[in-house]
Amino acid sequence: MSKVLIIGAGGVGTVVAHKVAASPVFTEIMLASRTKSKADDIAAAVGGGRIKTARVDADSVEELTALMRAFRPDIVINVALPYQDLTIMDACLECGVNYLDTANYEPKEEAHFEYSWQWAYQDRFREAGLTAILGCGFDPGVTSIFTAYAAKHHFDEIHYLDIVDCNAGNHGMAFATNFNPEINIREVTAPCRHWEDGAFRETAPMSMHQSFTCPQEVGTYEIYRMYHEEMESLVKHIPTIRRAQFWMSFSPNYLKHLEVLQNVGMTRIDPVMYNGVEIIPLQFLKAVLPDPGDLGKTTRGKTCIGNVITGIKDGQFKAVYIYNICDHEQCFKEVGSQAISYTTGVPAMIGAEMILTGKWTGAGVFNMEQNDPDPFMDELNRRGLPWHCVELTEEQAKILKVNQQ
Repeated sequence: MSKVLIIGAGGVGTVVAHKVAASPVFTEIMLASRTKSKADDIAAAVGGGRIKTARVDADSVEELTALMRAFRPDIVINVALPYQDLTIMDACLECGVNYLDTANYEPKEEAHFEYSWQWAYQDRFREAGLTAILGCGFDPGVTSIFTAYAAKHHFDEIHYLDIVDCNAGNHGMAFATNFNPEINIREVTAPCRHWEDGAFRETAPMSMHQSFTCPQEVGTYEIYRMYHEEMESLVKHIPTIRRAQFWMSFSPNYLKHLEVLQNVGMTRIDPVMYNGVEIIPLQFLKAVLPDPGDLGKTTRGKTCIGNVITGIKDGQFKAVYIYNICDHEQCFKEVGSQAISYTTGVPAMIGAEMILTGKWTGAGVFNMEQNDPDPFMDELNRRGLPWHCVELTEEQAKILKVNQQ
């Protein structure tokens, strides 16, 4: 018997709940959220009495430990807010429970993305004989597994890594974010950092961009270089990487709205006084924007996320593009969520299975690329995220031109 506690009842939590409930690996499932009614709605949508629900404040170690002691899970899948990673990890240590999340910790008071806070738990998890898997979504997560798979099967050395995330979906809204608005806007407005020649180089947010044509007629989009957390762990664990960059597509409409919101101060994360009440402008903005969990009803199109990887094999140049294409409408039909949530939630379920079935073992804190990629890659094909791997010419890899494959 394997018992799983899912914390978080947003769009990603919805996907995780559906996928976990469909897997025979998980015999008992608990879904917990600060707002229990959200968990109840998801449990009802899944049906079959598979999921129990509970209310928990993930900022409170005391409440988390009480819930874990009552339910006694084998693993916690954390799809709550990144601010809450450390309290959930503390509770797991106190209760002897394995841990998995989809995004690295960041403090509420600043948009600072760094693994150091969670890496500091390494000795405590190892000494407790517990496993903690960090960043088991798509990016980070599958993109790290793609890199590890390429390192294992295609390269003697990886030299250049470009992770390209294109969302070709259209939700029909004037402005909306595809996942938690607070986290999304903090991420895209932060200074860009990329790895080059042994150090991270910082540039202004969204200051470098280029056109990218996705394969399988998904379309051509403008992609912008930005910082993403998996680069920090990938260059640590694959030290042959000379340059690592992350790119994401944004529409002109999204960027214009974001510019206006920044100019009027609505993306600020410092408190301001309004009518005698202290508020955070970005948190207020989140409250008035469309709920990402509701976007699946109207979103059409596909996502295309993958890695362009260059290096050497047997002393010769080699380049590959490993990618997944996911259809928003098909995701909604299956689990009631759009593809952004789907591509994050499915890997989280697979990662939990890897631990519970013994395919990934070891005590301590691990990033995705430290694990064997092969069983995970197999499950991606089986669980709704099929991937493709094509070889590129040197010129195609250099200019990120992959559409001819």
